[in-house]
Amino acid sequence: MVKKSQTIKYIEGIGKRRTAIARVRIYNVEKEGFVQVEGNKIKAGEIIVNNKFIEKIYNTEVSKNIYLKPLVKTATLDKFAVSVHLNGGGFRGQIEAIAHGISKALLHVDESKYRSLLKAEGLLKRDPRIKERRKVGTGGKARRKKQSPKR
Repeated sequence: MVKKSQTIKYIEGIGKRRTAIARVRIYNVEKEGFVQVEGNKIKAGEIIVNNKFIEKIYNTEVSKNIYLKPLVKTATLDKFAVSVHLNGGGFRGQIEAIAHGISKALLHVDESKYRSLLKAEGLLKRDPRIKERRKVGTGGKARRKKQSPKR
């Protein structure tokens, strides 16, 4: 007998900030109440980052406000379960990449409804600032000039 393959429906968004990249998948769990993702049961309103609950990794109140901002502004906190694969960056860059990815994924759900809310908060903009490369002839840094001789 052939097993039925369970197709899990999700919407994906890629969030970036500096060198942090977050691949965010949001699952609609209104009917079932939870979804099984990579061995973890995720309920509505929960976020998993690299197979760990986000509260264990980013447990400060400030970081919580940043990554929940898109879901709170669109009033979809209890509607979706979120799974995130995160690469690179630092603490702040990763949190903002998660928020950017959630915002992009929410646009695929209903662009006409959520775009104006997210754009007003600045959640759809990627922060493009990266470290400037070192130029040839400088004294080791990007904009530093070499020391001139004294005499």
